[in-house]
Amino acid sequence: RIMATVERTISINAPVEKVFDYISDATNEPEYLPSQVEAEYVTRTEEGVGSRYRWVYKLLGIRFEGESTCTEYVRNERIVTETKGGIVSTWTYTFEPENGGTKLTLVVDYTIPIPVLGRFAEALVLRQNEREADLAMANLKAIMEA
Repeated sequence: RIMATVERTISINAPVEKVFDYISDATNEPEYLPSQVEAEYVTRTEEGVGSRYRWVYKLLGIRFEGESTCTEYVRNERIVTETKGGIVSTWTYTFEPENGGTKLTLVVDYTIPIPVLGRFAEALVLRQNEREADLAMANLKAIMEA
């Protein structure tokens, strides 16, 4: 197993509430996460924490399935989700007001199940995830500013 972290910050010309509401709905993930093909709620709670959803992710042609649980939810400030399944990860979104817009930071801590992939693929996955993060942030910006 290898642990890695991807971190990105972007300025979005849209109010914090709009960006937060969009990201807090997990079913929107396939719209901005390039490799995510499905997201469907198992349980959705009023307060956010405890909401669970199933996802399907295709990375370098390999299909991963798993479940995510919201472990922290502070309206218009922070969302933390923990995933288990093919890929174990923690996703932390932080929202800060910035000149009428939003400064959005995404930090993903994840573990790659190396035995599945081997050493060569490890470098590919790390690079691919960096690219995915760039695309996800660019997609979020485009969707929110449209």
